[in-house]
Amino acid sequence: MLKRPTNGRIMPDKAIHTRDSLLADLSSNRHPSAEETRWVRETLEPALAKAPEQAIGAATGVNRDQAGNARFTTVSGVLIRRLYTEADLPEDWNQNQGEYLGLPGQPPYTRGIHPTGYRGRLWTMRQFSGFASPEETNLRYKYLLAGGASGLSVAFDLPTLMGCDSDDAKSEGEVGKCGVAIDSIEDMEALFAGIPLDSTTVSMTINSPASVLWAMYLVVAERQGADWKLLSGTLQNDILKEYIAQKEYLYPPAPSMRLVIDTIEFGARHTPRFNPISISGYHIREAGSTALQELAFTLYDGIEYVEWALRRGLAVDDFAPRLSFFFNAHNDFFEEIAKYRAARKIWYRVMTERFGAKNPRSTWMRFHTQTAGVSLTAQQPKNNIARVALQALAAVLGGTQSLHTDGFDEALALPTEDAARIALRTQQILAHESGVADVIDPLGGAYFIEKLTLDMEEGAFRTFAKIDAMGGMVRAIEAGYPQKEIAEASYAFQHAVEAGEKIIVGVNQYAMNEPPPRILYIDESVRDAQAAKLKKLRASRSGEAVVRALDALRRAADEQPQPAPDSVAAANTMPFILDCVRARATLGEVCGALNQVFGGWEEV
Repeated sequence: MLKRPTNGRIMPDKAIHTRDSLLADLSSNRHPSAEETRWVRETLEPALAKAPEQAIGAATGVNRDQAGNARFTTVSGVLIRRLYTEADLPEDWNQNQGEYLGLPGQPPYTRGIHPTGYRGRLWTMRQFSGFASPEETNLRYKYLLAGGASGLSVAFDLPTLMGCDSDDAKSEGEVGKCGVAIDSIEDMEALFAGIPLDSTTVSMTINSPASVLWAMYLVVAERQGADWKLLSGTLQNDILKEYIAQKEYLYPPAPSMRLVIDTIEFGARHTPRFNPISISGYHIREAGSTALQELAFTLYDGIEYVEWALRRGLAVDDFAPRLSFFFNAHNDFFEEIAKYRAARKIWYRVMTERFGAKNPRSTWMRFHTQTAGVSLTAQQPKNNIARVALQALAAVLGGTQSLHTDGFDEALALPTEDAARIALRTQQILAHESGVADVIDPLGGAYFIEKLTLDMEEGAFRTFAKIDAMGGMVRAIEAGYPQKEIAEASYAFQHAVEAGEKIIVGVNQYAMNEPPPRILYIDESVRDAQAAKLKKLRASRSGEAVVRALDALRRAADEQPQPAPDSVAAANTMPFILDCVRARATLGEVCGALNQVFGGWEEV
């Protein structure tokens, strides 16, 4: 029988330990050494006889086996033993560390893609921001840049994400609420007014309408007199994870993939410093996946994009150096660090062994990280400051190239200026006061970290084999495979929380009532203002020029793929979308024209 006291610890009436079970818990690979066996007999057994294991933490769940012994797991449910030693690593670990680890800046990049780590350059400190009107968001951007942010990350509102204009009936109640409303080239120009795009890196979190928003950004840069070849930043543009997790898609998978490849091809030719896609595991993790599922599904999405680009006729080394990734930083500190380290090694293997990449930059896993929004709690929201700091530390120790830290109040609303400043200061304190940027991969060689890293790598390749057998990620999505896997993982985690096996501080333990903080509220005046701007735009532009541009885009989009039905068409839609933007067509008009050709899609 188990007793559950009020302090959150699970106490057995009696825990039963045998020497065989304790020795087995030491290693998953080989027999424990004589020294480890003696430690079990002389030190561990007496300690457990006096005080059974019972600790439980916010990031580590614990339950009991039938003998009453504690079973610790990560946030993802992976069983964690009490001690890791050299016996957990492959027998040839010491002889072949170059194969397993390498050195910083050398394959397989487990320890980082840059030989000097953060000593040469700190990670880019981005703050994801966007709310209400473009003019208001512009002021927030200038506030963040003045406070030391080294890059911008644009959050768009739901109508923009779904390709709708602000005056569309479907947009009612959502304009400016979860991000900035962008309807036209004029809005994009207001968003970046006074911000030189040739010297400011910009990340845009947009997917189905990504090519349209990117075209607006490029035309704004053009109006500023900026050389496209100097522009740097990232377009999220990862449509596969929308079907897998976030569900913000407009068209069926095949034409959506065509639009993504159009941007990759266009970027390779015209914007050599801009990342045309950020292959995103963040939203997969936010949907409830495990760390391994986030890693495996995200990297296979990357494989799928490479496959489709090769069908287009692109050479892998012409576009692969600009592929980038985006990961979640969740609560389980060591599991997250291992995930990032494994990601670099896996991508190196994929690009060299599967695709034959020759350019070293094609094999680099470059990634952005955001702290886990799903881990933030509306209860006792200031607890989120500690959560964000630990998650950010994991991202830095894992070697991220850029980082966004969430505001503590984001479980309640968009972040206030105070919350955004604390989030940015968290990164700056890590960079300048903690010392963690001084050493490259400081946890490299730790038995636990290396074992977790190896397990992540092996698990990812097992998942790759399953998806390969299905015919690739598009086919797997159509069959519902990743969606089902994530749903089951999400259910298992929530069940563990509700059963008290995983503690969420301030939610299912240590709860208390406290007044809510001041939050940022967006009213309906934003929709009225955007609608007025749209009315003025339509009255002042050349209607004939808009019609001609949209007709040309429809004709280009209607070209049929050759030779196979799932291959990518040769025509690139980006020049036609740019012409629509220059003619001052709205976001909704451009997306509507594509919808007339491609149609919509519903998940089975």
